[in-house]
Amino acid sequence: MAKKFERHRQPWTPSETSKLHLLVGKGMSLQAIAISLTRSEESVQKQAKAEKLKISKMR
Repeated sequence: MAKKFERHRQPWTPSETSKLHLLVGKGMSLQAIAISLTRSEESVQKQAKAEKLKISKMR
């Protein structure tokens, strides 16, 4: 079941963006990053693409 987030369409803050860079650098999964940032997976994917980051796929 998909989690509902209260932060619908909120802009990304510089601290969230830097945390995204840190979590992607650690090799965390998309789901783990989304939970950590309290953002949807789709939002995290869009921001990562905008920042030219590649999120590793969990096997």
